[in-house]
Amino acid sequence: MTRKKSKKINKIKQNKEKSEYRAKSITVLEGLEPVRKRPAMYIGSVGPTGLHHLIWEVVDNSIDEAMAGYCHKIIVELLPDNKVRVTDDGRGIPVDIHKPTGLSALEVVMTKLHAGGKFDRTAYKVSGGLHGVGVSVVNALSKWLKAEVKRDGKVWMQEYKRGRPLCKVKPIGKTNETGTIITFQPDPEIFPKIDFDFKYILNHLRQQAYLTKGIRIKVFDKREKENPKEYTFCFTSGISSYVCYLNRTNEKRHKNIFYVSKEINDINIEIALQYTNDFKETIFSFANNIYTSDGGTHLVGFKKALTRVLNSYARKHNFLKEKDTNFSGEDVREGLTAVISVKVREPQFEGQTKARLGNTEVKAAVESVFSKAFSNFLEEHPKDAEAIIEKCILASRARKAAKSAREAVIRKSAFEGITLPGKLADCVSRDPRISELFIVEGDSAGGSAKQGRDRYTQAILPLRGKILNAEKARISKILANSELKSLIIALGTNFGEKFNPNKLRYHKIIIMTDADVDGAHIRTLLLTLFYRYFPDIIYKGHLYIAQPPLYRLTYGKIKKYIYSDKEKEKILREIKRKTEKKELAKGFSVKKVSQEEKEEKIPGVTIQRYKGLGEMNPEELFETTMDINNRVLKKVTIKDAQEADELFEILMGKEVEPRKKFIQTHAKFVKNLDI
Repeated sequence: MTRKKSKKINKIKQNKEKSEYRAKSITVLEGLEPVRKRPAMYIGSVGPTGLHHLIWEVVDNSIDEAMAGYCHKIIVELLPDNKVRVTDDGRGIPVDIHKPTGLSALEVVMTKLHAGGKFDRTAYKVSGGLHGVGVSVVNALSKWLKAEVKRDGKVWMQEYKRGRPLCKVKPIGKTNETGTIITFQPDPEIFPKIDFDFKYILNHLRQQAYLTKGIRIKVFDKREKENPKEYTFCFTSGISSYVCYLNRTNEKRHKNIFYVSKEINDINIEIALQYTNDFKETIFSFANNIYTSDGGTHLVGFKKALTRVLNSYARKHNFLKEKDTNFSGEDVREGLTAVISVKVREPQFEGQTKARLGNTEVKAAVESVFSKAFSNFLEEHPKDAEAIIEKCILASRARKAAKSAREAVIRKSAFEGITLPGKLADCVSRDPRISELFIVEGDSAGGSAKQGRDRYTQAILPLRGKILNAEKARISKILANSELKSLIIALGTNFGEKFNPNKLRYHKIIIMTDADVDGAHIRTLLLTLFYRYFPDIIYKGHLYIAQPPLYRLTYGKIKKYIYSDKEKEKILREIKRKTEKKELAKGFSVKKVSQEEKEEKIPGVTIQRYKGLGEMNPEELFETTMDINNRVLKKVTIKDAQEADELFEILMGKEVEPRKKFIQTHAKFVKNLDI
């Protein structure tokens, strides 16, 4: 056999060995290695959400102690070097020997997945961390962690590095108290950016305090020694206080907040609600204090009972006549603010992130408890009941009017054949992934944009004047507005319950308004419309704001577009410095001048202030604001839905007082107002 042939055979054998799939191909990850290998499986992501999830997992254990009746105070501290410390006065994690493993129970809980007291009904009646992976996951994803336990008259301690113990569990002092202290430092090898958002943490812990009656939660931000922050939350009225907080910027429809708390078949059910004169519904559902963003059986049971009870009451008291149709679920939820909290012994969540509750028995329990209690509330509070039913009647009429208006839009679209408004200058491309829609303020700017655009990928829709405020308008009124109707048809997604994000015709929707007060107002009105009626477009990252330049600076052969006053000042200082340097080199003296003279009297410098997009010619508009190689776009995101909801309510809602207070609070930060 030749050497060449031998090499070829060996190569074939090696390739065969590589492609074989046998027992030796199976890798077993021990201990907490699976968590470090695939962290997103356990905490959702390694971005900001996953980072903050580490705090929630530790706090959840303390909340479980509180729900069991053993914990009354929780302290959360943000410390320097990205460390977080969570302290509670519960029973303390057991430290005695766990016989199956021969290790201290503390070490088992901290280093083993699916280990904890949540599986034992005698230790916890209900809990959020049922899967037993919480604190061990935090340990696995921490560069360093220290667990301290006050129990059995001693203070016990164990430290860990990336999930591995650095020492055995040992006593380090004596105490008469009980409780657990977990201090951890997230691992930069796992999290690309470690930056805890104090406001986000406050909102989450405030929510937990509402859901756990009487628990006192203290929050400290000690990252800056000169500017420490401290907050304390304690709500004796529980979720009734939560509803009151959610409605603080809304006009209430009725005075009394409905509240019920009852246990049935080992399921504790707590519900609070109140109606407002708003058009949106705000419903938060929780299972064992965990926010179920995708709802579940508890929410289904609540909605079904709400619709049935209100229809029954309206029929009984002749608000609905025999010929009238029943209220729909949409009708009875308009303007509703509700919090549903259930506590279940063995909750069945979908995935570790627990976004949806699946226990079938919870639906019937919630229906039964809520139906009886809410029926009694309506009978005992006739004025409140009348206000609620009248709200439902108005919503029902508006829904029917909206349906007619929507059908008119669809009929018109079908009649026009291409379903597009005449004022839209559409792009040639039919691929949404590369297509862009510019929503432009006014016909003048729209004309420049149409002439200067890239016709293959960029569509232009000019809007005339200030559009309708979606925060104060019903769907029927929005659909009757010609400007908004044109926008809805152009998007291609339809509207309301017919909305289909998969039919969006452009994956970049760009709001392009003037850089002045009127432009900012129009931009805010459009943002309100998208947030209230097209939130999926924002959540999927399709909405942007164009950043047109404020100035054009000309200096010799240099032409530069400037997008902020700060940038302008920086460039002028640089030009002035270079000019002075040249003059000094020639032997000329340089006199001191004022800031105004520095900006306006630099030889050879010309500055043009753009007051509107219409002042730009098509070439300038494309070069500065539409060209993908030069333009500056801001992506619209929603960091905290509840906070965004409140801000839109304050700025764009009917109530004047909250808006006045907001302006007075923030006016001190405004230095230059362009009016």
